Amino acid sequence: MARLDSKVALITGGESGIGLATARLFVAEGARVHLAGLVRSRLADAVAELGPDVADFSVTDVTVEEQVSCAVEQAVGRFGALDVLFSNAGISGDIAPIAEYPADVFRRVLDVHVLGAFFVLKHGLPVLRDGGSVIINSSVVGLTSDAGICAYATAKHAQVGLMRTAAKEMAGRGIRVNTVHPGPTDTQFQQDIEVSATGAPPDVAARIFEARIPLGRHACADEIARSVLYLASQDSSFVTGAALSVDGGMHI
Repeated sequence: MARLDSKVALITGGESGIGLATARLFVAEGARVHLAGLVRSRLADAVAELGPDVADFSVTDVTVEEQVSCAVEQAVGRFGALDVLFSNAGISGDIAPIAEYPADVFRRVLDVHVLGAFFVLKHGLPVLRDGGSVIINSSVVGLTSDAGICAYATAKHAQVGLMRTAAKEMAGRGIRVNTVHPGPTDTQFQQDIEVSATGAPPDVAARIFEARIPLGRHACADEIARSVLYLASQDSSFVTGAALSVDGGMHI
């Protein structure tokens, strides 16, 4: 039997990168998926690829509570229930010293990652079936940090606090809540971060980052998706409140 047979998942940031890779794997494992994201054309393309019988979408800004609530309602209305929440939407922000960091950018990064994940849990948990799973996509810098990324690192650390609180609150319903912490992953999102951080062309920037990864390479999005699948499925039935590093050893 497929590991997510008859399950329903809501995935934010589902139109590209790790979100789309996870949606593909979930569908392959028997799930139906509702994708929430900002870019209608990409969401529509993703649903066409996955199949309209097993996928649907909502155009959703996760910083707007009413839009998150609507996405949850649409997912339940279309598929009848929710079993998995994957809070994955994110932005990188600027790279600058704390004393020079733009306050509006700092606020926006926290809004997307922290407020967005909070809204997904606030509206998703009440309708999540008992025994379900919640995964928040944090980052290796949710466990560590670096100079210049105060907004992103603060937001990713804050997601861990939200996860641990939710894990305790939901334990009585058998709902598991965990974070996944990817290292550098071969996506456009990561490439943009690397170019901004180093000022180097993409191939050079990638090599600079890979020099800091013990396994010496970027992850591919499918590798992160497989870790999300583990947390979503009964393979992790006794795992909650955990911060799962999938970073090639970068957090060591």
